Amino acid sequence: MHMADALVVPAVAGTMYVLSTTVAGLSVKKVREENDPKKIPVMGVMGAFVFATQMLNFTIPGTGSSGHLCGGMMLSALLGPYAGFLTMIGVLLVQCLLFADGGLLALGCNIWNMAFYGCFVGALLIWRPIMKKGATRGRIIAASIIGCVLTLQMGAFSVTIETLLSGVTELPFTVFLATMQPIHLAIGFVEGLITAAVLVFVHEARPELLWGVSGSDTAKGKLSFKPTIAVLAIAAAICGGIVSLFASSFPDGLEWSMEKVAGTAELEAAGGAYDAAARVQEATSLLPDYAFKGSEAAIGTSFSGIVGALVVVLITVGACYAFKFFKKKTGTSN
Repeated sequence: MHMADALVVPAVAGTMYVLSTTVAGLSVKKVREENDPKKIPVMGVMGAFVFATQMLNFTIPGTGSSGHLCGGMMLSALLGPYAGFLTMIGVLLVQCLLFADGGLLALGCNIWNMAFYGCFVGALLIWRPIMKKGATRGRIIAASIIGCVLTLQMGAFSVTIETLLSGVTELPFTVFLATMQPIHLAIGFVEGLITAAVLVFVHEARPELLWGVSGSDTAKGKLSFKPTIAVLAIAAAICGGIVSLFASSFPDGLEWSMEKVAGTAELEAAGGAYDAAARVQEATSLLPDYAFKGSEAAIGTSFSGIVGALVVVLITVGACYAFKFFKKKTGTSN
């Protein structure tokens, strides 16, 4: 789902930057109004967790394609739509600049497609209504699967609309749409299962961490706050540093769809905006494609997973303090 710059013209890219920035501004305002500083460590750790799990491409059997988590639904179920959206921006920004994963010109599109739907549609229209009568394992699983499937379908549809408005003739709208939607339906279902597993763990360990769950559901938990966060942090490190080595080598849903329709996942685009964006990414991407430059050594993937997760934590937590998202210092009870 990480769109390259060649898939959008500057006018479409600029429009999506405006939309994504507007929602980000609203999210900052809402997070400040909530003033829940306990979210800061959760934003950092879960941002790192989503970054790490996005490196774990899983094969979609019988297709020759792979998929990975978007993570918006998971983040919003723990942080709410506003803090979840800001955390996703941190993840996508690190991926774009440090690893050249997704185009800089297309970053506004990627934020909208991968973060907006999962965080806002997933949280407000799916998670909160299902959790209204209380959180149970069954409801968490249902909300996770429905939310991931629906919001990934919306994100995939947005990709096709953005390429249509950009006049990308190599990807005819009807054919591209008919290719994108089914493969992302399968990817969304797998993401839903993984999201459900994480959220069920949180519910059993520290149910108060789930967003929108009533107080009566948070009375008991197997772990205290800090150990729960520690488990998620360790899981992020293992995913990024070790499990990432076993990720599927098949193209992801977007690349696979492009290859099916256009015969290639590498479209070309020329112009001042594209050249400027490419120069910036070339200067900032110290670990392009999650590897050391000029090397395919496995250690580069592990290093990328660990370093990327840490950078996400630093950016996410640093932004909370630098932009004063919360008025109080972090305070974590047992």
